[in-house]
Amino acid sequence: MLAPIRPSPIIPSCMASACHGASTFRPVADPRELDRDVAGAAAAHQRLLADLDAWVESGDADPASSSSLPGWSIGHVLSHLARNAVSHERMLDGLEQYDGGAEGRSAEIEAGADRPAAALVLDVRRTIWSLESRWAAHTDWDVTVDRLAGSCPAHDLPFRRWRETAVHHVDLGIGYTFADLPSDYVRLELRRLEMLWMARRPMGLTTLPEAALHRPPHERLAWLLGRSAIDGLPPAGIF
Repeated sequence: MLAPIRPSPIIPSCMASACHGASTFRPVADPRELDRDVAGAAAAHQRLLADLDAWVESGDADPASSSSLPGWSIGHVLSHLARNAVSHERMLDGLEQYDGGAEGRSAEIEAGADRPAAALVLDVRRTIWSLESRWAAHTDWDVTVDRLAGSCPAHDLPFRRWRETAVHHVDLGIGYTFADLPSDYVRLELRRLEMLWMARRPMGLTTLPEAALHRPPHERLAWLLGRSAIDGLPPAGIF
C-alpha cells in the first residue's frame, strides 16, 4: 500500500476507503481491462528494475540515503516494494495481506531495509517474478480479497500493484519523476483519485479547484497523491 507523505518512520497505509467507491471499481472482471492492468504493472516493474540495476552499477548506491518519504530510506522503499509483491500473492491465496496486520507489515519493512543495495534489488526482482507468475496462473479474479485497508475484488489488485510500483519508483528519488510516468497510468489514476477527492467534498459533486485543473496531468496527480503542493491550494487531503 502506498505510503503517504507524513513525518513518521512507520508510515501507515493509505487508500483506506478506496475499495468502497462503487463507481470506481468493476463488480466483475473485464478481461481486457485486467490485461491492461497486468501489462501496465509488468511494464512498470521492468522500468523499475532497469533503473535499480543502473543505480547499483553506478557505484553510488546507498540504501541508507533518504527517500522522498519522510522517515524512510531508499532501503525502506525497496523493502516495502518487495514485501508488497508478496502480500499480493497472499491475498490471492485468501490470506490477510500482511502476516500480523499493520504491525507485521511495518516489522517486515524495517527488517529488510538495512540490506546492501544488491540484495535489496535481488529481493525486488525475485518477488516481481513470483507475483507475475502468479497472475498468469490465477483464474478467479471476481473473488473478494482482504487488504489491510479493506476488501476489494481480486481483479483490482494488478492496478493497485501498478500504482505501488509507479509511485514508489518516484519516491525512491533516484531520477524517476512524475513526469516520467506513462500517460495511460496517469489517465487511469487521475480518474480514480479525482472521483475519490470529489466524494469527500461536502456535496460530493464539486469539481477540482481551477488551480489544480490548470496543472499538467502528472502534476495534478502528484498533488492528489500528496507528493507535491500546488500554489494557492491546501493539500488534497485524500490520504
